[in-house]
Amino acid sequence: MHPMHEDAAVPVAVLGASGFSGAEALRLLAGHPAFSVVAAGAGDAAGRPVADLYPHLAPAYGDVVFSKVGGPEDLAGAGAALVALPHEESARAVPPLVESGVRVVDLSGAFRLAAEAYPAWYGFEHPSPGWPGKAVYGLPEMFADEIAGAELVANPGCYPTAVALALAPLLSEGLLDPAHVTIDAKSGVSGAGRKPSDFVHHAMTEGSVRPYRVGTHQHTPEIEQVLERAGGTPVAVTFVPHLVPAVRGVLVTCYARLAHPATTEDLVGALTESHSGAPFVRVLPAGSMPDPKRVAGSNVCEVGAVADPRTGTAVAVGAVDNLVKGAAGQAIQNLNLMHGLDQAAGLPVLGVYP
Repeated sequence: MHPMHEDAAVPVAVLGASGFSGAEALRLLAGHPAFSVVAAGAGDAAGRPVADLYPHLAPAYGDVVFSKVGGPEDLAGAGAALVALPHEESARAVPPLVESGVRVVDLSGAFRLAAEAYPAWYGFEHPSPGWPGKAVYGLPEMFADEIAGAELVANPGCYPTAVALALAPLLSEGLLDPAHVTIDAKSGVSGAGRKPSDFVHHAMTEGSVRPYRVGTHQHTPEIEQVLERAGGTPVAVTFVPHLVPAVRGVLVTCYARLAHPATTEDLVGALTESHSGAPFVRVLPAGSMPDPKRVAGSNVCEVGAVADPRTGTAVAVGAVDNLVKGAAGQAIQNLNLMHGLDQAAGLPVLGVYP
């Protein structure tokens, strides 16, 4: 496979490139000013042309064939890798890459939690238990300095990204009671991945809104972990995700008790101050609410908040494109930081609307 940009400084491999997040990474990297795709690893799709599976990528990858997912020797000399493999597969594949000198952003959940949490939340014993502790959590708006020096970054999940950007500033300012937070979340079906199943079959999904994995979703401890880091105290979360009949988009509506009387302007002010200078967070003015349709195709998270003084409740809302800011776009944002680039390099801020 030839580099897409002959003068690019950093050759990048994308593993799991045949999945939705991996293909989105290929799309975004095709126009990146400093990265060049040198390998597109896949499982069952190995040997197929990229343009056969994803015709929209043909202008940039018309002569590129998916390769097998292998070890460092199969990465065509890549200095960095975006890994979008299934969780357990990634947990096995990533450590040898990092040990070989490849800087990795992992898009799975394999390195986001402590190793002992994986049986309960992901259903497997972590095969590389020493590695989650070596990874930096890749939310650039909170941890940019740590990400810049990292060899392994655990890219956040789509739901935790939207939740953290909406709630973390309010917790860090002491505006919310961390004892209990309730999150009602909605996601388009692309969040379930490319593999067909009854769960995402059009006939079951169209016209429906379905809660799933209530109390057991693997993003629950990840959300609690990042919010605890923001506020400095444990946060208990009731997290209820729903599948909606859309392809892209995540919307999270978060409810928490106000720690003391506060106005909508107080909440919006805290969000505005915290996210000042963040190129991919759009804080909406009081009275406006996020819409995932507006951020489709972009690396932007919209956030907004309202205080309900009658009940003493804060409502904070976040919206992202689950494949961009919720996955591939944020991974490239992290890769930019890891290579000393402007974190916004090569990433879109304008959504595709309507």
